[in-house]
This record gives sequence, structure tokens and C-alpha cells, in this order.
Amino acid sequence: MNHDVHPAKSRVAAISIFASAGMAAAKFVVGIAIGSLALISEALHSAVDVGATIVTWMVVRVSDRPADDEHHYGHGKLESVSALGIIAMLYVLAGGILVESYSRLREGTPPPTLSAIPFVVLILDIAVNLWRARALHRAAHETKSQALAADALHFASDVLGSIAVIAGLTLSGLGFWWGDAAAAATIAIVIAMLGMRLARSTVETLLDRAPEGAADKAAAAIRAVAGVVGIDRMRVRMVGSTHFIDAAVLVPRTFPIDRVDEIKQKAQAAVSALFEDADLTFTAIPVARDNESVRERVMVIARNAGLAVHHVTVHDLGDKLIVSIDLEVDGEMTLIAAHDIAQGLERNIRDEFGEDVEVDTHIEPLEPELPQGSDAAPDRVEAIRDALATFAAASAIHDIHNVRVRDTDAGEIVNFHCRAAPSMSVIKVHESVDEIERALRRAFPSVKRVISHAEPPNA
Repeated sequence: MNHDVHPAKSRVAAISIFASAGMAAAKFVVGIAIGSLALISEALHSAVDVGATIVTWMVVRVSDRPADDEHHYGHGKLESVSALGIIAMLYVLAGGILVESYSRLREGTPPPTLSAIPFVVLILDIAVNLWRARALHRAAHETKSQALAADALHFASDVLGSIAVIAGLTLSGLGFWWGDAAAAATIAIVIAMLGMRLARSTVETLLDRAPEGAADKAAAAIRAVAGVVGIDRMRVRMVGSTHFIDAAVLVPRTFPIDRVDEIKQKAQAAVSALFEDADLTFTAIPVARDNESVRERVMVIARNAGLAVHHVTVHDLGDKLIVSIDLEVDGEMTLIAAHDIAQGLERNIRDEFGEDVEVDTHIEPLEPELPQGSDAAPDRVEAIRDALATFAAASAIHDIHNVRVRDTDAGEIVNFHCRAAPSMSVIKVHESVDEIERALRRAFPSVKRVISHAEPPNA
């Protein structure tokens, strides 16, 4: 399958070419033979449709091509441009028919020669055009193709035109000489009225008018995504069958980047489910929520400055706010440089909360990435496991297991799991495990770091 061409649009347009050409030729030959201006006008109208359908068939083979370096929004607008060209041809034809009809009505002309042949041709033409108009309209609706919509409109007008020709020929047969010219004028008016409707929608698309209700629907779909605070701006436009949506979305400033990206992906899925063919440009605007805690606001200030902080504690004394922070910096940095960074952080916090806030910053070296290492010998692991079990026996911690020891250039790294009573508080567990870790480092000076994982008995 050719991915550059929508098969439904291409197939329907190609079939229309042969149908248009056959019926146009038949009506023109019969119109000349009986001298009917209305039938000749309808034949010329169908001839324009033949050219229009050829243009449509060529356009739909290009309009579905994906975006490239020169056409960032794809090639869908080509359908709107071609639709305008087809409408222009129809208006030229309608003007010519009106001029000739007026001339015949003013000067008077003999009525056409009547027989059953023109009526048979016209009835057949109505049947064919009804089938083509229905097929094209369905394909245009499914693919949102303006070029196919223009083609469907032409064939719908052909049906009305054929009916007008039958009425004109009938009037002429009843002795009303002006019936044929009046029918031709009616065809011109029908062409103009139907073309005006399509011209309006085509021009609106070229001017990037938002589809009716599309912005409200897209906004509602995005607002329904968990984590979205609101929408600051929403713009929608159509290019071919694709809805291009530009949304500036408010998200909590405390959210990490990966959470914001998750919101973006869910928003794209929401609008795609709504419009089927949608391209969303998602701009995240971080905003402060009313329910942000002081700790969250301090973490945002540090993150915006690119600083690593932890153990942020906040005390509210009623008339005074006290903030304590552990700030991690490069261990090789000079004290004066580290102090300048700490002062900058404290200044930013005071700008946020007021000059009377009390800020204390504890500076400590940033934990470096651990160097590559290797597993320690089994007897070394056994010795450290026994020591951990001994230290745990004197505390509320028990069941030391999953002990791992790695040798690195910086020293030994010890990881272990342990258990504690499920009712113990996190603070109590942390204090107990911390005491075991300190005791291990005292007993084994070569141990650089100890990482523990406490869990309840049923874990």
C-alpha cells in the first residue's frame, strides 16, 4: 500500500473521471442535435466537472503526503487551493450561461427539437450523478477531504441541473418557447448558489478559522487529564484532514520533568481519540498551586537554581518562619565558593517568603558516583554479616539478610536488608538502623558506605 496516498480518496476520484467524461459527451452531443441551450449548458457544466475531477485525482495523490522539510504542516492545504480553483471555473461557466440565457430570452429563439432521447440521457445522468455524489460525499466525510467535497457538490448540482433541463424541455414541448432558456438560467443560478457554500468553508480553512467547537472540545479533553491545572491558551486549525492543536497548559511547578511528559502523552492520546487525526503542540507552563507547602516551595527554588538539597525542615513560630536545609556541593569546592552558593539560595528563599524568614544552610560534600568495584570474598561477606547480626541483636532490628559487599578503590560498600516490627515508626527504624551502620564502620574502618533496606516481616 502506498503510504503517501489515501486509497479511498484516490479510488473514488479516479472512478469519477470516467463517469464525468461519458455523461458530458452524451449530453453535449444530444444538446447540439436538438438545439437545447439548457442541455448544452449542463453538458459544459459536466465538462468542467471532468477537468475538476482530474485535478482532484491529482491533488489527493499529493495532499496525503507526510510533512517534510519544506512543508512542516503537511500538504493538506493543497486540497483547499484546488477547491478554490474548481469553484472559480464553475462561476465562470455560470456567468457565461446566464449571459447566453438572457440573450435568448430577450431576442427569442425557436424551441429545441424534442424526442425521447434527451429524456433518457438525462434520467440516466441523474442516476449516475446520484451514485457518484453519494460515494464522493461519503469518502469526503471519512477522509475530511475538501477536494472530494467540492467534487461531490458538482455532481449534486448536476442532478439539480438535469432536473431543470427536463423541466425546460417539458415547457418547450408544451409550447412555452422560453422554457429551454429559463432552464439554462436556472442551472447557472444553482451552480452559483452551491458553489458559494463550498467557497465559504474553503476560504475559512485557508484563513485558519478554527473548526466549529473544536477548541472547546480539545480544551475539555486536555483538562480531563490528571495533573492539568488549567489551559492558558488554545488554538486549533485544519490542514487537510488533520487538526493542528496548539495548547499552552498549566501544570504544577512541583512536578518533575518525567511527570510533565506523561501528562503531555496523555493529552495527545485524549485529542487523538476525539478528532482521530490530531497533531498536538503541548507547551507546559509551571504554576504555583494554592496548596503548595513551604517545603515544596523551597525545593522548587533549589531546583530552579540547579542545586541539590535534602533534609528540608520548616518550623512556623507564628510570627516567624524558620527553614533549615542540607545543601550538597562539590567536595573539592573551596569554602568561600560554597558559602556564596548557600547565600544565593538563602537570598532566593527570602525573596519568596519575606526578609524576616530565618534560613540556616548546612553545607556538605556531594556524594560522588561510586567507582567500579567487584564482589568481596565469601569469607569477608560472612564476617560482615555476622557483625551486622550482632549489632542488630542489641536493637529493635532483626533478621539481617541479603548482605552484599563490594570492593572499590574508595573502600568497601555494604548493602543489606533487615526487618523491624510493622508498628515501628519510620523515625525509630531509621535511628536503629543508623546505629547499626555506625557500629559497622567503627568495627570495619575500610567500609566506605553502608546502605540498608528495612522492611516489615511479611515483605
